[in-house]
Amino acid sequence: MAQHTLTIRALQARAVNVPMQRPLQTSGGLVGTAPLVLIDIRTEEGVTGSSYIFCYTPLALQPMTQLLTNLEELIKGDGLAPFAIERKLQRRFRLLGPQGFTGMALAGIDMAVWDALAKASEMPLVRLLGGEPRPIPAYNSCGLGIIGSERAGAEAQELVAPGFHAIKVRLGYPDLETDIAVVQAVRQSVGKGVLLMADYNQSLSVPEAIRRIHALDEEHLVWVEEPTLADDDVGHAHISREAKTPIQIGENWWGPHDMAKSLAASASDFVMPDVMKIGGVTGWLRAAALAESAGVPMSSHLFPEMSAHLLAVTPTCHWLEYVDWANPILCEPLKVEGGHALVSNVSGVGIIWEEKAIRRFLVQ
Repeated sequence: MAQHTLTIRALQARAVNVPMQRPLQTSGGLVGTAPLVLIDIRTEEGVTGSSYIFCYTPLALQPMTQLLTNLEELIKGDGLAPFAIERKLQRRFRLLGPQGFTGMALAGIDMAVWDALAKASEMPLVRLLGGEPRPIPAYNSCGLGIIGSERAGAEAQELVAPGFHAIKVRLGYPDLETDIAVVQAVRQSVGKGVLLMADYNQSLSVPEAIRRIHALDEEHLVWVEEPTLADDDVGHAHISREAKTPIQIGENWWGPHDMAKSLAASASDFVMPDVMKIGGVTGWLRAAALAESAGVPMSSHLFPEMSAHLLAVTPTCHWLEYVDWANPILCEPLKVEGGHALVSNVSGVGIIWEEKAIRRFLVQ
């Protein structure tokens, strides 16, 4: 089908609240369900592009769904051209800003448009972007919340059981001794052959982060993630200079401009944009170029189905964060074998809704 003939006919947004197999307690609070808004962009020619966005709290489902529904009129009749649509919507919302609900909604549209474009071209997204499907190193991020050292060892074994060679543990307990005890319990449980990442979820002051990471430097972590406030590039740069363990940030950047400022400040050793917050596929491509020019390894945050395609064309590809939160509403969830995510070779991203499950979890 000729790409230039594709015209957007409609946008459908549906809210679902999906139970999580392992509710995740972080230092910032409990994530007990996956509140998702499902997006379908339909074209006059019969091609539909699909994506979803993660709302963090069920309280955001209704307003996000309404915002996306309102945006239909702005893109109806437009050609299926992601860069042109992004430019149009960014211009329309310049005064409101590219962050928060606006940024999430625009990224969700961008992802769905790219999915439709790849389907119209009858190739997976990775090939449309000039790459080819290949296994992407993945770590299991589905558990190991703030559960204490007594439970952490057993849960770590459950996370590596499907064949993962890397897992992530959440830290930020009231005292450093518990942080260390949890890390050591996980290490003792899974052995030295499993790589271990740690995430503080922005819970520490800069001095406290330096103190704790100095103590954790001997635990051979792959990285420590967001030890202090996400937008504190100066603080993260200070921590990074002091620590032997690499510092990882990026999931809370709102677009490539935030990323560029962070890289200029040398705020971290690694980067991990979130495809929804960085600006969808279009924003990710710009972020990947920034990471390449800086020579910084780049990982993903959430959205493994989309991120697997994008990491496959990222020059400094590092790690895919695997979560199974959307699996219950997908006919064919992302496959992971031998600790690697397998990029689907079907047309588009590979998101096919399981409508029976969607009806069960639908939020009206």
